[in-house]
Amino acid sequence: MARGKSGRIVLEINPSQKDELHCAVRKDGLTLKDWFLGQVTQYLRNRSHTTLGKSFSSEGPAPSSTTVAPLLKTKNNRVKAKSK
Repeated sequence: MARGKSGRIVLEINPSQKDELHCAVRKDGLTLKDWFLGQVTQYLRNRSHTTLGKSFSSEGPAPSSTTVAPLLKTKNNRVKAKSK
């Protein structure tokens, strides 16, 4: 997947999951951007506290590839989350 120098991240997800996520974060008083940046911060913090596969974070281990939604490549080489 191409990676430009801008600060933009573009991804495709199931439209119903997108709607559900927007509603959920709005109920929590957040925007999708605020929620995403919080997730990024937490993920990177957890990764920086992980050494040799062991987490030293009080929040538990960082998500592994088995806990992150599987991804599929579409015809035009875009990546999207695999729906259940």
